[in-house]
Amino acid sequence: MQRAIIAVIVINSVTIGMETSSHLMDRAGDLLHAVDRLALAIFTVEIAARLYAYRREFWSDPWNWFDAIIVVVALVPATGLLSVLRALRILRALRLISAVPSMRRVVNALLTAVPGMASIIGLLVLMIYIAAVVATTLFGDIVPERFDELPRSLFTLFQIMTGDDWGSVAQEVMEHKPWAWMFFIAYILMSTFVALNLFIAVVVNAMNDAEPSPAETQAQAELETVKRELAAVNAKLDQLLIRQTSPANGRGRRHQQL
Repeated sequence: MQRAIIAVIVINSVTIGMETSSHLMDRAGDLLHAVDRLALAIFTVEIAARLYAYRREFWSDPWNWFDAIIVVVALVPATGLLSVLRALRILRALRLISAVPSMRRVVNALLTAVPGMASIIGLLVLMIYIAAVVATTLFGDIVPERFDELPRSLFTLFQIMTGDDWGSVAQEVMEHKPWAWMFFIAYILMSTFVALNLFIAVVVNAMNDAEPSPAETQAQAELETVKRELAAVNAKLDQLLIRQTSPANGRGRRHQQL
């Protein structure tokens, strides 16, 4: 059933993308609409079946909420003021995240990494703000179209952080202040390389914590096997001790009676 739903999600995502082509719509528009309605009917029946099977427990899983919201949005008539919802039909493709376990694990790991990422984002914002104030003070007079005010400086530095044509910006400033390369190189190293590596480290650490490696899974299975074997050995030893001590206890009682 899960594989069938995944196949329907993929097919529906492809057909929604094909509807953006006027050439394909002229040739097979009715067929694409029919496939879309059939996929929506399948999704609705699936959600209804899961609701019937799990009852209240259905709402205890956040992924079930996610699936239900996407299907409900698709069921809303996309007419009048709600015509924008027609463009949101492609959100059904996001159901692959809940349908594929490996994707769910990745998303859960990313959500787990959010607190650590928030700290890094705060550090990055602080760095950009300090650099923007410095750049506005140093370069605002010579390159006003990029650094005349703080908002413009923030945008320019964000552009430099993404690597978008930062060399041209640096050349414009260096024509007036040749030493400006030190500022730009230090800023790029701190904002791009350091922050990016911190993001990657936090996400990788969260994914490692969320999903054990195959070696760890195998070691855990072997440990459970050893525990069961030790428990069986202990049970046999207890039985042997009971058998050995029972005759001795009987002879002791007879001696006391005599």
